Amino acid sequence: MTMKQTIEQSHMAMVEGRDIPWLLNLWVEQTPDNPFLIWAPFEGEDRTWSYAEFGRDVNAVAAALHNRGVVAGERVLLHLDNSPEFMISWFACAQVGAVAVSTNTRSVARDMTYFADHAGVVAAITQPGFAELVKESAPDIRFLVITDNNAGDKAKTPDSVPHIPFAELLGDKGACPVRATDPHANLGIQFTSGTTSRPKAVLWTHANTIWGAQMNASHMRLSGADITLAFLPLFHTNAQSYSMLGSLWVGGTIVVQPRFSASRFWPTARKHKCTWTSLIPFCVKALLSQDPPPDHSFRFWNPAIRMPDVETTYGIPTFGWWGMTETITHGIVGDIDHPGGPLSIGRVSPGYDIEIRDSDGNYIKPGERGLLYVRGVRGVSLFKEYFRNDEANKNAFDEDGWFETGDFIIMGENGDLYFGDREKDMLKVGAENVAASEIELVILETGWVKECAVVAQKHFMLDEVPVVFVIPHADAPEDLGEKIIEACRKNLADFKVVRDVFIVDDMPRSTLEKIAKNELRKRLPPIEA
Repeated sequence: MTMKQTIEQSHMAMVEGRDIPWLLNLWVEQTPDNPFLIWAPFEGEDRTWSYAEFGRDVNAVAAALHNRGVVAGERVLLHLDNSPEFMISWFACAQVGAVAVSTNTRSVARDMTYFADHAGVVAAITQPGFAELVKESAPDIRFLVITDNNAGDKAKTPDSVPHIPFAELLGDKGACPVRATDPHANLGIQFTSGTTSRPKAVLWTHANTIWGAQMNASHMRLSGADITLAFLPLFHTNAQSYSMLGSLWVGGTIVVQPRFSASRFWPTARKHKCTWTSLIPFCVKALLSQDPPPDHSFRFWNPAIRMPDVETTYGIPTFGWWGMTETITHGIVGDIDHPGGPLSIGRVSPGYDIEIRDSDGNYIKPGERGLLYVRGVRGVSLFKEYFRNDEANKNAFDEDGWFETGDFIIMGENGDLYFGDREKDMLKVGAENVAASEIELVILETGWVKECAVVAQKHFMLDEVPVVFVIPHADAPEDLGEKIIEACRKNLADFKVVRDVFIVDDMPRSTLEKIAKNELRKRLPPIEA
């Protein structure tokens, strides 16, 4: 047996006999009165679900989905901001054996139609603010469920949208048949930006989430006494896997806010005695502009990189990590006792095969930079596949099973790892990965430009923002820049909208006549304020 086969067998053995209903029911039975979910809305009172109460609501919604014809393997769209309804629905889909398709709530109609069609969703659960959007984007679904609030703010669904109230699901008296434990059953889909013009549908299995839950908890040394504050979007891997599943693995508690709010962060964290949180540098910068609180219960923060300013200001240890939707958990991670140098992302996680290769294919040494490759077990430690995308699946892995991440990593002189940049034409806008090609396609479809090139401009809060250089057609409108931004707003999520349009007569070129985007980036001064 080869070393690769031995690793595959050990990874498979870790998840046998386990899936998400098993994990939730474990704590429902062992610690029924312990708090699992604390909902901290911006308006109204906080509410707590014990493990038993959360399990009760999950079972009710699962029964309601089953009684309305949803069967194992079918896809259910979850288009919800952070809320109890998102979490209950996600776990209810797992109970039925359905696949929860969690989508970015900043998406526009063009995105939503693609998501619904590509995933082939049979039902959808959303909130009043997105009711019209989901109705128009997924006209062929069997039924639409709508909550009575927008992430905690009471709201009424438009009369023109036929729907089932979410409260009706919670009150369902039926029963969902017990599904045999199957770690390799499909569980969830998240759409992630790639270098193609359309996001790819990353498919997770139950085994993926069991693996991710266990690895997350191990990396952070979590225990049942830990309480995390979650405000990053639950439809993304960070909050869904690192925060929600990591907490579930140990029987811990998750405090959920609708979204990040600098003014509400400390009052909520102190009230509920939160011990850790996952956040991004944007959030940290906003918090550091405030006076430190008189006290807190945090034992660490994870802002993706080690940030000494946090340690100095708040006395809170930080360490970094690197992961992506395809890896479920962290392929590179720091250590609370050995966090590494400022801005480091940690070291190679023992849960994966990792290679960081230079341009000649050799493993990098201290002081060098290389492209990151990850190898694991498909459907366990790596995502199962890009759903309904044979070409992407073929291109994602080489013949030895290595997955090319597209990220460059730098090794410090002492061996600490640092994020370099992206090999592929990607931008990092806040916490969102954005494909330049997706924006370029929208601009080219207007018919106003001969060529365009979307590049990143450095931004003091968001890391990068997209801007575009265009060569216009002779008959382009006089207010071309405004028209392009308007087209982007109509067809792209807000974080993908270009911040500026530069009209040029020509573009710098490489030897193969490709646009030299690195030269365009050099023309852009950083946005400092």
